[in-house]
Amino acid sequence: MSETSSLRWLDWAREIQALAQTGSHYAENEYQKERYLRLIEIAAEIMSAYSSVDQERILKLYLSQQGYATPRVDVRGAVFRDDKLLMVRERQDGGCGLRGRQGPVERDDQRLAAPLLRSEPASLPRRHHPPALDYVR
Repeated sequence: MSETSSLRWLDWAREIQALAQTGSHYAENEYQKERYLRLIEIAAEIMSAYSSVDQERILKLYLSQQGYATPRVDVRGAVFRDDKLLMVRERQDGGCGLRGRQGPVERDDQRLAAPLLRSEPASLPRRHHPPALDYVR
């Protein structure tokens, strides 16, 4: 079995989750919402069965995503100044990481990251200013 075909379960689980998320958003009654909830549970079961992540954790993540499902990618880039690397504090877990942003899958990664890498932290608009910017050696 090739690596591509061995990961089809991942594509199936993602597609089921996205369809259920979108369907749930447009559901017109409780019966439809229950059916879409069950599909989300099935997607979480698939993900848990083929990974080391607990099913409840996956389900909680899936249920936190609401509205029309739109494919997104996370793009990150390294910014150096005087042999120091710019790190940002992550909002989700408080850890450190590279500057980044999300964008549509169809966009070129370089085009998504370029504005982040060209701008200095102080020149970012306040609403886009990442918390706890710092340069480290």
